[in-house]
Amino acid sequence: MQGLAAYLRIRTVRIAILTFDAFNDLDSLVAFAMLNRIALMGDAGWHVRIASPTPRITSMNGLTIDAHEDLSRIGQADAVLVGSGMKTREIAASPAIMGQLRLDPVRQLIAAQCSGTYLLGQLGVLNGLPACTDLTSKPWVVASGVDVVDQPFIARGNVATAGGCLAAPYLVAWLIARLKGLEAAREVLHYFAPVGEKQAYVERALAHVAPALGSGAALAAVAA
Repeated sequence: MQGLAAYLRIRTVRIAILTFDAFNDLDSLVAFAMLNRIALMGDAGWHVRIASPTPRITSMNGLTIDAHEDLSRIGQADAVLVGSGMKTREIAASPAIMGQLRLDPVRQLIAAQCSGTYLLGQLGVLNGLPACTDLTSKPWVVASGVDVVDQPFIARGNVATAGGCLAAPYLVAWLIARLKGLEAAREVLHYFAPVGEKQAYVERALAHVAPALGSGAALAAVAA
């Protein structure tokens, strides 16, 4: 397997992970760790940031972390991943917060995990696209008018959603494949996969993601 360094390109990429109070630890932090692998492998232009409306946020399990940035810089990101949590509907009901979530699927990659899909629906990002969410959130996501499909991952154009905490690697693989190429996504998945199951894990993940990538092995989401 070729090294990840062979696939790194010299350009700045900014990824924001939207994380709110009572966030789901796995949805935000698994994605953060996996996405940041690109930077750890030597790409100084790859920046993954936790973005929140407050300087500090506490997870649904009591873990408190510092945000890297507020919501004002979301529009500058190449990709935005919307995490989930126990207060998603409260967030959606807050004009002060929702007014700052200026997402543009024409020039940005937009991804959402579990109840984060509800926020995409409320923001008009889905615009009728089928989407995934977790089983707990599904009743009220469906009630909001979102076309929820019974699968772990789906992507259409620049918008992707995933359902279930352990589907986070599918979103990560999609984002990396779109921004760095399919082989870079494969390398990151392989690094995190369980020993003795690496090949099967990578193949299963890419079986979900690859059909959404089109014919090119390396696709750029936005102009460099």
